[in-house]
Amino acid sequence: MILYDKRQPVLLVLVFAIVCVVSAMALVYTKHESRKLFVELEELSDERDELNIEWGQLQIEQSTWATHARIEQVATDDLKLTRPAATEIFVIEQP
Repeated sequence: MILYDKRQPVLLVLVFAIVCVVSAMALVYTKHESRKLFVELEELSDERDELNIEWGQLQIEQSTWATHARIEQVATDDLKLTRPAATEIFVIEQP
């Protein structure tokens, strides 16, 4: 006759219960980390969008400051430069 240990099913149920609890805790932890990383991703996406808007505005500003009319205005008003007369322009050709 085989002796049957009544503690074996209880021990097996206890092991399965511990495994289930650990698995549930791991699931909760990974879900929390996933949500935290998603929030960080959204914040970084918003920051990227704001930086792209600022970059576009800076490019527009740069193109405004670099127009020929603006450069000529600065040359005449701030630097007191004038256009040379036609008689003051010499063309030097290289042989």
